[in-house]
Amino acid sequence: MNAPTHTSTPPSRTGHAVHFGHQDRVVIVTGGAQGIGEACARRFAHEGAQVVIADVADARGHALALELGATYRRCDVGDKIDVDDLVAATQQRHGRIDVLVNNAGIFKAADFLEVTEEDFDDVLRVNLKGSFLMGQSVARVMATQGSGSIVNMSSVNGVLAIPNIASYNVSKGGINQLTRVMALALADKGIRVNAVAPGTIATELAAKAVLTSEEAKHKILSRTPMQRLGEPDEIADVVAWLASDAASYVTGEIVTVDGGRMTLNYTVPVG
Repeated sequence: MNAPTHTSTPPSRTGHAVHFGHQDRVVIVTGGAQGIGEACARRFAHEGAQVVIADVADARGHALALELGATYRRCDVGDKIDVDDLVAATQQRHGRIDVLVNNAGIFKAADFLEVTEEDFDDVLRVNLKGSFLMGQSVARVMATQGSGSIVNMSSVNGVLAIPNIASYNVSKGGINQLTRVMALALADKGIRVNAVAPGTIATELAAKAVLTSEEAKHKILSRTPMQRLGEPDEIADVVAWLASDAASYVTGEIVTVDGGRMTLNYTVPVG
């Protein structure tokens, strides 16, 4: 079998030519000040949605909100009071919540024998507990509306494992099960719940977590059939589709967006 041709950059894209009908929808994006969250905020704003960016990076969040004509609100997703305040303020301002993108996440790398209890708890508090708290609070609003879509942010590391980010792996595996549980529990309330599981995406988080050297980048590309990193806006496009009526019969799914990594059973040479 011939190895795929090396492609260092994504193919030419048309500036979100495809619209998914999010005009005037109210969309909360957690962790929305940077990375994949920022790309999601931009994607929904591009379609004319009323975007609420939630984060703890205040300077970046305020600047992005100003640029997009969106709203920024500081929110620690692991704090129930913060979460409920965010949801209440959004409902009060906009009257409804149509979409939640549960994107906020952190990682802390360490050899397994050196992982501290504090660091393990911190990662699960934001990544898993935060998704639960946000999902539950927003779903209560959506249930009164009889409609809504929640997209959780998982990862290929919810299935695959990297030994020095144990807590991150565990949190994303939990996100997959949380997604399925939420989808089943909320289906009769008109609420769809899905997840997106990215592979290695060109973000600041990836640079700190796995793209720490040219050797590390080479290793990533060697197990990625498309032989390039994903771009944040490619994840945002999938999120926008899942949140839309175009995916009206899709719930409980974890959609993998990884350049073919999860289906790979061999490594490919990197040119």
